[in-house]
Amino acid sequence: MTATVKSPLSVVPEEIEGHNLLKGKKVVVTAAAGTGIGFATARRALLEGADVLVSDFHERRLGETVDKLSGEFGGPRVESFVCDVSSTKQVDALIAGAAEKLGRIDVLVNNAGLGGETPIVDMTDEQWDRVVDITLTSTFRATRAALRYFKSVEHGGVLVNNASVLGWRAQHSQSHYAAAKAGVMALTRCSAIEAAEYGVRINAVAPSIARHPFLAKVTSDELLDTLASREAYGRAAEVWEVAATIAMLASDYTTYLTGEIVSISSQRA
Repeated sequence: MTATVKSPLSVVPEEIEGHNLLKGKKVVVTAAAGTGIGFATARRALLEGADVLVSDFHERRLGETVDKLSGEFGGPRVESFVCDVSSTKQVDALIAGAAEKLGRIDVLVNNAGLGGETPIVDMTDEQWDRVVDITLTSTFRATRAALRYFKSVEHGGVLVNNASVLGWRAQHSQSHYAAAKAGVMALTRCSAIEAAEYGVRINAVAPSIARHPFLAKVTSDELLDTLASREAYGRAAEVWEVAATIAMLASDYTTYLTGEIVSISSQRA
């Protein structure tokens, strides 16, 4: 009987050290409280030398996130702002408040999103509207506010949106989320054309599956195990692996890249 040989890539790698990719940058990350991609992105930005403002609607979790990041990197480098991305007023206040707290904004990471599993025949208008609002319309709100800011200051900047491979691929019971993420991709491409005149680059990442505790609350373990097994590496991505790609897109290593969607997936073709 032939033993199954695992690829070296199936072993979770150790997180890479920072290389000052974002040294001196001022970075804002939405939906950054907790344990997901947003928190990992804020932490990676700090590892890469940036000062960071984390935002979330959940005030207690946001405070815990600030405490954790400040404990590791020092308080003066970490700011916070409570924001419900479903509110235009609060999103506008976030951008203005971040610019004031950080001194300026160089990078905005639009990470907010909401998923769930509901077949179309059982889906209510309210379920559809909430997922689209939090996942797509909030990205529009933040993009609009950021571009107004960058237009006024004329020093350029970067936006990185968090999309998903479901913007390209079909998955049962994910129509609302997939449609919203496809919208994020289209918004990224179109807004990038407009942003160029302000010296702003806009790109997006499209992770396949990055496993973390919050994801387990909205998706079954069985589905997560199945999706991970379909990846060429036989495992889900670590959240820091997604965050590292976001940091690259936010850095000066990608100054000629805009309107692109970077897939973070080892899924088989």
